[in-house]
Amino acid sequence: MTEATVGSRVKVHYTGRLDDGTVFGSSAEGEPLEFTIGAGEMIEGLEESIVGMNVGEKKTVSVVPEKAFGEYREDMVMVVPQEHFPQDIEPQVGQVFQLSSQAGPPLIATVTKVEAEGITMDANHPLAGKTLTFDVELVEILPPEGGNLIVEG
Repeated sequence: MTEATVGSRVKVHYTGRLDDGTVFGSSAEGEPLEFTIGAGEMIEGLEESIVGMNVGEKKTVSVVPEKAFGEYREDMVMVVPQEHFPQDIEPQVGQVFQLSSQAGPPLIATVTKVEAEGITMDANHPLAGKTLTFDVELVEILPPEGGNLIVEG
């Protein structure tokens, strides 16, 4: 049987959960995820967990923040004065905005608090700082250009 290696293009079904059991994502009701292992298309810990798996194999893996969405960073939380928002926008908790940054690419930030002195915005990924648990099943290893399809059978 052929197993997934770095560079393999694979299809996997997954269910991702937090420590409290909350499901944050799943492909169970849809198409499997398709990605190339090692290409940086998925979080590092998930990609690494697929290496060595065979088609049809299932497993549960735990991915630490460093191999997922990184540690939660306080320096990614900022208070933006009300006057920096257009007058026709009234920020609400939970709204997501794209912020321009002189230091690099735009940041995506979520409003976490609205107060007279300013709007608190968090540019951390919502899953930053969290250990993630994935139930994964390797559905298919796609053939390289001109190669043969590998499926369970």
